[in-house]
Amino acid sequence: MEAIALGPVLVPLPRLYALAVTLLLLLLSAFLLGLPRQRHVRWFNGLVIVWLVAARLGHVALNLEAYTQAPWDILKLWLPGFHGVIGLLAALAWTLWSLRDRLAALLGATGLTLGAALMWLALTAWSPLGGGMAMRQLPELSLENLQGETVELDSIRDEHVLVNLWATWCPPCRREMPLLEKADRRDDVTVVVVNQGEDLMPVVRYLDAQGLAFEHALLDPRQSLMVRSDAQGLPATLLFDDQGRAVTQHVGELTPAILNQWLADDKALS
Repeated sequence: MEAIALGPVLVPLPRLYALAVTLLLLLLSAFLLGLPRQRHVRWFNGLVIVWLVAARLGHVALNLEAYTQAPWDILKLWLPGFHGVIGLLAALAWTLWSLRDRLAALLGATGLTLGAALMWLALTAWSPLGGGMAMRQLPELSLENLQGETVELDSIRDEHVLVNLWATWCPPCRREMPLLEKADRRDDVTVVVVNQGEDLMPVVRYLDAQGLAFEHALLDPRQSLMVRSDAQGLPATLLFDDQGRAVTQHVGELTPAILNQWLADDKALS
């Protein structure tokens, strides 16, 4: 999957690429722009802050309905949800204003900033540290539900099939469970929550205590889906179409905006 495990932390590869590109931009700009140290620090720190804030607010503005029910999610910057183009435009505006009195540095900083953005896009598309989607189709896998009945995973069909890998000990897994349950109520979506590596009783106790009910709550004690999907950690969610073909995947906690985009529905899930 498109993530790498750094100890207990699961880092999505796009964010890792962004960090690498930012460090490279810092080094190149320090050597090439010819700015005094204090002036360079001011420009670079402002660039990063403006880019992040504008990219976040741009994403929120484009997915406003998804954030109206959970406005605090706007401040949870560890969650996905940044609009790169809006962030880039804001960063270029900051560069234009902060270096307006130094034409050579302004032109150089603009070129380096655009180059960094293009490099991030290239790395994200190429993904040298990831192998893309390991699971291309709903697998032929027999799992048991909470009633002890066998369910053939590849037999589940709907317009959208969301397969979520989770565990009761995983905090982001628990946080996204209400969102998944709400999605499961839709007529065009089937949510399959597949517990990884736990016995029946902890799973049943947790779902009952939280008042969560899913049509397909399955147990995967051998963590077969983690192996087949090459998931480096939990939670992990995969989207399949009505033919059982993999469409996209997400590593880490889901947000209403992500689900809305996946399901191409303007109605917010939160």
